[in-house]
Amino acid sequence: MTLPLIGILRGVTPDDAVAVAKALLDAGITQIEVPLNSPDPLTSIQRLADAFGEQALIGAGTVLSAAQVRDVYAAGGRLIVSPNCRPAVIEESHRLAMYSWPGIVTPSEAFDALDAGATGLKLFPAVQVGLDGMKAVRAVLPESTLLYAVGGIGVDNFAAWRAAGVDGAGLGSALYKPGQTPQQVSAQATILVDAWQKAGG
Repeated sequence: MTLPLIGILRGVTPDDAVAVAKALLDAGITQIEVPLNSPDPLTSIQRLADAFGEQALIGAGTVLSAAQVRDVYAAGGRLIVSPNCRPAVIEESHRLAMYSWPGIVTPSEAFDALDAGATGLKLFPAVQVGLDGMKAVRAVLPESTLLYAVGGIGVDNFAAWRAAGVDGAGLGSALYKPGQTPQQVSAQATILVDAWQKAGG
């Protein structure tokens, strides 16, 4: 079963992308995004899609326009993650049969995203919304809605967030910081995956 975790490689370079992503895959993280404010992100996405497209869902984060969705698709990416809710971005992702995870905070944004065809919702920044805020949003969503928490979620609070009702998480700086070696990322990924799995017990 696919772990409901998205690895965020913000700041990764094309030369480092494949080795770092392999560390994530070896730890069990098979959904990987390269934010578009990283150095030459489309090249990284293309290299990752070429290397791992059969075994992982590769794509982009910080996607803000429909044109960027098309650029990611052309590079081989199939995952679109955004910090905000833009129906045009979601609709273009849906049209291209890509996975769409828009950022939401409010119920209005959540339902706009679902109406536009989002795969799931990214609660961002989760630390700002908090557990009580997340529960209030979760309570009004359709039961089948996938809700991932991103921003301020990690080893120390996985259990609380899972108990409160999130389905998954996006992992950023706790998983990868620019310049870290694949070995460092491997160690961090292993700790995070182990903690996520234990938190669900």
